[in-house]
Amino acid sequence: MPREPALPDLPPPTLVADQDGFEGLLEDLAGQKEIAFDTEADSFFNYREKVCLIQVTVEDRDYLIDPLSDIDVSGLGKVFADPKRTKVFHDGEYDVLILKRDFGFEFAGLFDTRIAAAALGQASPGLASVLSNRFGVELDKSMQRSNWSRRPLSPQQISYARLDTRYLLPLMHEQRKELASAERDMIVEGECRRLEALKPSDRTFQPDDFIRIKGARLLTPTQMQRLRELFIYRDKQAESRDLPPFKILSNKALLSLAANGARTEKALAEVDGISPKQAKRLGSGILKALKRAADKGPLPKIPRPPAKDGTNHLGDEGIELHERLKNWRKRRAEKEGLDSSLVLNRHVLLRLAEKRPREGKKLESIDGLLSWQVDLFGDEILRVVTDFESDLKSGQLKLNHRRRRK
Repeated sequence: MPREPALPDLPPPTLVADQDGFEGLLEDLAGQKEIAFDTEADSFFNYREKVCLIQVTVEDRDYLIDPLSDIDVSGLGKVFADPKRTKVFHDGEYDVLILKRDFGFEFAGLFDTRIAAAALGQASPGLASVLSNRFGVELDKSMQRSNWSRRPLSPQQISYARLDTRYLLPLMHEQRKELASAERDMIVEGECRRLEALKPSDRTFQPDDFIRIKGARLLTPTQMQRLRELFIYRDKQAESRDLPPFKILSNKALLSLAANGARTEKALAEVDGISPKQAKRLGSGILKALKRAADKGPLPKIPRPPAKDGTNHLGDEGIELHERLKNWRKRRAEKEGLDSSLVLNRHVLLRLAEKRPREGKKLESIDGLLSWQVDLFGDEILRVVTDFESDLKSGQLKLNHRRRRK
């Protein structure tokens, strides 16, 4: 397959910033069976991130849709939901979730080139690495964290954004052939159907999430109460000023304030992580938060947020089985030359630990476990479960997870 030209030789992308331009784009998409997409958002610059740009490539044409202009982009809904048209993303989970959340789109017919790269055993499946290896194209990622909500877009942003979709269609074509040859196309098929079914998470602020800050658990109950009140104060300030919380006060600053318990604005300026400007601008609010913490007294109970692996609802026996299944998955992934998540995703792993299937029919009933996984790994999964049950019954199993999780 001929290599695409480097950026200087490419025709300029079409910026879609009004409804007429958008309707013209929809006319172009109407005859297309394969369309590449990407998005850019503003999570580093605003309190609630939003879609700021939608990149589209069909054939040799690149479009940049500006959803912040006066455009009704709902017409893309039919495109995304049409299972007969292939929508190509690279590492599309974030894109799917934010497009669902902001516009209510539904998805069918997805193909994710990052998942395909991982299924083919590429150790570094990021777009820059994949395009460099495949097409000799070097991406400049310096614009990755630029402010995509600012208008007008800079020439550098435009150049950066259009390349995120420019090569996805020829990339997909090559990958599909290799996946079929390696008999791994079913892996990508299953993962892409999972992406289509994803649901956006609740973005409601949770005060007890302060405990997720690294170092929070090392504080005393009195200091934790301070941290919790400061965490709440920071979020309110971030929302009112439409800034991400870290641009109000860093986590380091919150921890320092919680440990220090300063009582005057002068003392605030001496706290590690607080600039004199922050002490002056936020001093009154910080001191009020610390006063509220002092009035409430030591935190009576340390919050326990959901475990990253989702095992909170499992008892000690379930956690033990979950660990055994994870260890088996790691070994199997290494043998197959795959990322562990492609052998079994974390949701299926949890359901296996919860249901503890010991025979084929129960295994096949596990939600999210695909037929190819049952065929290839079913006997091994059942062996892990039955060995666990045998150890449990014989009394040879020592469960130390309760102490570990506290």
